[in-house]
Amino acid sequence: MNSNHDNGKGFLGGWKGLIELIPNNTEAILGAFSSLRSRNYRLYFYGQWISLIGTFIQQIALSWLVYRLTGSVILLASVTLAAQLPSFFLTPVTGVLIDRFDRYKLLVVTQSMYMLQATILAALVLTNHIQVWHIMTLSLFVGIISAFDMPARHSFTVQLVDRKEDLSNAIALNSAIFNAARLIGPSIGGILIGIIGEGLCFSINAISYIAVLASFFRMSITPLVKKISHKSVVQEMNEGISYAVNSLTIRSILIMVTVISFFGFSLLVILPAFAKDTLGGNSDTLGYMMSSIGAGALVAALYLAARKSVIGLGKVIMISTFILGAATVILAFTQISGIAYLVCFPIGFSFIASVASLNTQLQTISDERMRGRVMSFYTMALMGTSPIGGMLLGVLEKWIGIPYVILMNGVICILAAFIYEKRRPLLRKHMRRIYVEKGIIPEIATGIESVNGKN
Repeated sequence: MNSNHDNGKGFLGGWKGLIELIPNNTEAILGAFSSLRSRNYRLYFYGQWISLIGTFIQQIALSWLVYRLTGSVILLASVTLAAQLPSFFLTPVTGVLIDRFDRYKLLVVTQSMYMLQATILAALVLTNHIQVWHIMTLSLFVGIISAFDMPARHSFTVQLVDRKEDLSNAIALNSAIFNAARLIGPSIGGILIGIIGEGLCFSINAISYIAVLASFFRMSITPLVKKISHKSVVQEMNEGISYAVNSLTIRSILIMVTVISFFGFSLLVILPAFAKDTLGGNSDTLGYMMSSIGAGALVAALYLAARKSVIGLGKVIMISTFILGAATVILAFTQISGIAYLVCFPIGFSFIASVASLNTQLQTISDERMRGRVMSFYTMALMGTSPIGGMLLGVLEKWIGIPYVILMNGVICILAAFIYEKRRPLLRKHMRRIYVEKGIIPEIATGIESVNGKN
């Protein structure tokens, strides 16, 4: 195929391409919220927005509590590992169950379990009975819940929008509310820790789940018609694995998510230690860093929501992964809090720009009958590998120090961007064929050459 439209192969042409892809008209900006026209998605949007703020208040309070009690980066990473590692082992099985059962009912149960965990954690802290093993156990409990909840929520999005063309917008808005909460929650949490303590922060999170449960109870969901399967769970799990492995596009997306999560997202595990030991800060410092990451991520999510087409996401993935690596390298050499806050913004932007774009591509090309299993693999790649990376960082930090660990992660992300760019023409070719088969993008079906070089 002619690739003249892909101006300047590699990164130089990529920078220009990214600028060209930025929406620059009022219609595109208004289109950033098109999925909110669907009542069910609108309810979900507002309920999740409130609940996620509570989640991030708890997250930063828990990180600070663990480091305050132990002073250990390894134990800090261990708590994150306990909360996320179950996703690595359980999601292949939970993906099968999600494809078999009602996702709506499953999500009501998982959100209720999240509320229970936050309530127990708050009670233990407020009564001064909290111990590290309590935190580890409750984090493991959350990890098990998340193995069901996260792939179910990703798969559930398609049932919330009235028009299939709003699906990519809904996925982007999911990232937007997640990162708007990441922006607000940590800054509130960092301040509240010093005023009311970790226990009441956990209480706030428990109360916030009332909003999301209320939104679920007000929805009118039409259950998807599911074929009765006579296969065993293991057979269906193997079927899902075979489907993902044998698809070049799905396999490549999952590998890229794994690399970005392992060497990018795992950076968040050691931020409390970086804020305290390298920058000489306190909980406020950590809160501002997390908020800066959230601000960048929010901008990225809104940018993706304003885009009308999945065309061009390949280029966005390549450039944003490079930016993630470059910003991480700069952070490794940073010792001033103000500079760290600034550098955290592109880290947040590039992480969400890459991961949300990969998510959108994955949901766009996946068959509905396999959606739960495919999204379970996505969850495993995103959330299951980052705690392993965080544990590795915790071990390496004892040998080479936090700055060099961060530097290593940045360099690896840069290398991943170059490798992805090398394979992008082949992926573009396969992706387009799937778009044509699904009839998702009309301009592809009527004239592939007119958009050549943009994916």
